[in-house]
Amino acid sequence: MSQPIARTEKQLGAILRRTRKQAGLTQSDLGEKMHLRQGTVSRLEAGAPAIQLRTVMEALAALDLELVVRPRSKASPADIESLF
Repeated sequence: MSQPIARTEKQLGAILRRTRKQAGLTQSDLGEKMHLRQGTVSRLEAGAPAIQLRTVMEALAALDLELVVRPRSKASPADIESLF
């Protein structure tokens, strides 16, 4: 399985949404695991600005994901968008 790349908030939100759905969770289910409202999960998945880093990290943990920081690939933004 290829590892998704996120360079924007919207791309990260799409990854979280896809992973949540693959896990069979609703936004409310994920919110309960994170002790947050469904609306916060919705904003996170939409790539809304001003989401706290702590919230992002809690979502990653709740979905059994981890953040990996690596040198940026040379792919164009259009190439990365095509992954979604």
